[in-house]
Amino acid sequence: MRSNPKFGVVVFPGSNCDHDTYYVLKKILKYEVIFLWHKQMTIEDCNVIILPGGFSYGDYLRTGSIARFSPIMKDVIRFANNGGYVLGICNGFQILLEAGLLPGIMVKNESLNFVCKDVYLSVENNATAYTTGIDKSRLLKIPIAHGDGNYFADGDTLKALQDNEQIVFRYCSGEGRITNESNPNGSVFNIAGIMSKQGNVLGMMPHPERSSDPVLRKTDGSLIFRSLANYTLN
Repeated sequence: MRSNPKFGVVVFPGSNCDHDTYYVLKKILKYEVIFLWHKQMTIEDCNVIILPGGFSYGDYLRTGSIARFSPIMKDVIRFANNGGYVLGICNGFQILLEAGLLPGIMVKNESLNFVCKDVYLSVENNATAYTTGIDKSRLLKIPIAHGDGNYFADGDTLKALQDNEQIVFRYCSGEGRITNESNPNGSVFNIAGIMSKQGNVLGMMPHPERSSDPVLRKTDGSLIFRSLANYTLN
């Protein structure tokens, strides 16, 4: 058994948070991590896969829709369907939706503007691989940076997400209230992150890698990476 999980950060043309994620995992948290080029056919011997933020293929067609067909995604999908842990951050979340590993779609922010700022998140489910080390009463302060982060799902899908406790994070105020004012993009039900029914795949729009370095005086995002690393060892 590994002393720590081995993370693989997939790099697509247009990824711009791949090095940020690698740096946090390798230099700050001291985990084993490698880059995986999108043209590779396998994820090698990694046991946690991260699809980072950015603008894969320039988002020229639709966010995540081209990256979903990159050669490595066939193995990522196989890995996820077999219970492997996959975290999609921002554009990575969009890719997971396009790949059918998570339900729902992303559309343009309600304001039609790119939004880049810190937001507060409520932890709706702290019994997941990604949140088991986080007290449910704790609010997370993590940045967002996206133009197409407005999550939408139809009524049946939303009900299933609620019934199965697949909603992991919701946008909230600094006092923990779920309000329209605290919703930065118009996402249905203030959804900021969801997981697969099996609980192994998580997609989230906020960027935990941008809130994991003590030098920046922001470390809430590191709780997600630490929870995942600890969970995979049990």
